[in-house]
Amino acid sequence: MTVDIGLAGPLLAGILGLLIGSFLNVVIHRLPKMMERRWAAECAELSGQAPADAGKPFNLVTPRSHCPSCHAPIRWYQNIPVLSWLALKARCAECGTRIGWRYPAIELLTGALFVFCFDRHGMSLSTLAWWGFSAALLALAAIDWDTTLLPDDITLPLLWAGLIAAALQWTRVPLTDALWGAVAGYLSLWSIYWLFKLATGKEGMGYGDFKLLAALGAWFGWQALVPMVLMASVIGAVVGIGMKVFDNLREGGYVPFGPFLAGAGFAALVFGPQAILKVVGL
Repeated sequence: MTVDIGLAGPLLAGILGLLIGSFLNVVIHRLPKMMERRWAAECAELSGQAPADAGKPFNLVTPRSHCPSCHAPIRWYQNIPVLSWLALKARCAECGTRIGWRYPAIELLTGALFVFCFDRHGMSLSTLAWWGFSAALLALAAIDWDTTLLPDDITLPLLWAGLIAAALQWTRVPLTDALWGAVAGYLSLWSIYWLFKLATGKEGMGYGDFKLLAALGAWFGWQALVPMVLMASVIGAVVGIGMKVFDNLREGGYVPFGPFLAGAGFAALVFGPQAILKVVGL
């Protein structure tokens, strides 16, 4: 069921997307640090030592947003999506340190995705579901690119949300197709991982990639897996070769696969899974 709220709908969807995009920037920056602190605390506990950061809360809310360079708190009017970045001329108001372009890019992309989902599904539960999908996938892509981590805190809820959305008919994917999409998505990359490791003794990808593809299978069905993996592999290979040519590869020569899987997921959202085959020439 959809609700018609007129021309205000796309505007409200875009504003909400900008606000969610601003929050995603916090998630992208802080969640990997939260994971590292959790791992450090577990290691300290096993060795019988007190965690180094005990008593210092650090989560998505605390401490309040601040400049990573001078640690000056960011006031509310300096934290308006996109507009504050433009008004401050992409620099900290206190120390003048440059603020990266990716902050407004994440906000704008989230806003655009929210408007797209609203335009396709109207004000409905399906729109809410695809909004959540878009936000989670965008955060995963950025985190994996920065850290080569795909946090379970996002991949697993995304997987379960896809299955629940299919069960409640919020997506057009039958529950059976969503279930087998999740199973096939996980097992396909799991099998490739172990074949590669047995053949070379090296790890070609992380377990987070299995979970991300399983989540995409839950949202789009098992039929979408081959087109999405093909697109991610082709574009990933092109980007990886380009980075190697220009000597931009990170230490170890590793290019994370998650951002390209996420890109294929967005392509499936916008154009449909079968349209991806045309991109890779099949």
